[in-house]
Amino acid sequence: MNKNFAQAHTRTRADHATEVREDYVEAIADLIEKNGVCRVVNLAARFGVSHVSVIQVVQRLKMDKLVEKEAYRPVTLTPKGLRLAQVCRERHDVVYRFLLHLGVSEGVATLDAEGLEHHLSAETLDRIRDFIKA
Repeated sequence: MNKNFAQAHTRTRADHATEVREDYVEAIADLIEKNGVCRVVNLAARFGVSHVSVIQVVQRLKMDKLVEKEAYRPVTLTPKGLRLAQVCRERHDVVYRFLLHLGVSEGVATLDAEGLEHHLSAETLDRIRDFIKA
């Protein structure tokens, strides 16, 4: 059991490491879709963080080749970033629909899906997809 416990913690730490990256890429895609453009100030407002915090995350996303960002220009997604955003959106939608299927209210499902989507394995997501199709 101790080995499983250690594996669970290792996975959770890895999930947390990618969570911010995924949230930002998904938010950038949403903002571009809704506003035609995504600026650092839009991300700061969306996440309730400082301009400096957003710039730090965007720089990491740029190093990961998920976004492009030049001084005084909007944030754009690379093809790799767009693919990740699409995967994140789909995973979020599956978890959200599953929670609604269970009878969870829309407001709570929205909040819970945001946290759960990052911590479910591909196997679990596949079983959830199967379950909500039935």
